[in-house]
Amino acid sequence: MSPVAEEVVERALAPVVPAGRGRRERRERLGRLRSRSAPYVLVAPFFVLFAAFGLFPLVATAWTSLFRVELTAPEAREWVGAHNYARLLTDEFFWNALANTVLIGVLATVPQLLLALGVAHLLDARLRGRLFFRVAALAPYATSVAAATLVFALFYGRDQGMVNWAIGLVGLDPVDWQNGPWASKFAVASIVVWRWTGYNALIYLAAMQTIPHELYEAAALDGAGRWRRFRHVTVPGLRPALAFTGLVSTIGAVQLFGEPLLFSSGAGASGGADHQYQTLGLYLYEQGWVNLHLGRAAAIAWAMLLLLVVLFGLVRLARGRGVR
Repeated sequence: MSPVAEEVVERALAPVVPAGRGRRERRERLGRLRSRSAPYVLVAPFFVLFAAFGLFPLVATAWTSLFRVELTAPEAREWVGAHNYARLLTDEFFWNALANTVLIGVLATVPQLLLALGVAHLLDARLRGRLFFRVAALAPYATSVAAATLVFALFYGRDQGMVNWAIGLVGLDPVDWQNGPWASKFAVASIVVWRWTGYNALIYLAAMQTIPHELYEAAALDGAGRWRRFRHVTVPGLRPALAFTGLVSTIGAVQLFGEPLLFSSGAGASGGADHQYQTLGLYLYEQGWVNLHLGRAAAIAWAMLLLLVVLFGLVRLARGRGVR
């Protein structure tokens, strides 16, 4: 029998499936397919947006850092490989910006988190008008960077500033807050402290309210005072929140840009006459949008990212050894 004839016989002998049953099976298969694909459809917008606004700029910046390219003529590219990165190793302005970033970051992050912890502890107490104080603590965070920095620039004015007026009352000489090597760093750091202390305090407050009250009661029964309860109950319960705020504050310190840019009206991206408070963010902006060296700016951006990766890797390694 020929193959064609065999196929005809097999089809004739095959059991007949009712039309309704076939449609029901197709609907069931379609329903299973929808249930399996629904989670992927729901998370797809995030991955699309991340690829468009996160991954693509990251890859494009890395690719641009391998070229000598000017902002005025982005189509005229010259391949230089790792030259832009090697140049940073001998660039004194880059190392100056890195040192300023570290110093301002320490001056801003450490007092900021300590003050936030104290403010959160006060807000957690039973006070009248607690809601008002919580909203007031968040008000500096809602203030724009430009408005806050311009007000602080007037506040730290050398001739008419309120800070010099206040220290003059106690017989101290006026300080040039915008040109002093250390005074300018302290002034910029104080703006960051003022803007972010309340934000971190509310995060700590939310974490404090998740700590079981039974722990405080047990500590009080054991004779622990208020300070010991705070040290041995509150602080250990805030470890996840402390880690989160420390991480976010460190990233913000490395990316610090708006406050030093607007602190002195005549300095601009240079960060003062002697680059005394120029951060990595300002140096990136100066190279890319003032000097128009787009390839160098891209290399600085990736250097900032690698700096954060190395820093958090060292912290994780230190914590791992501490656990052992």
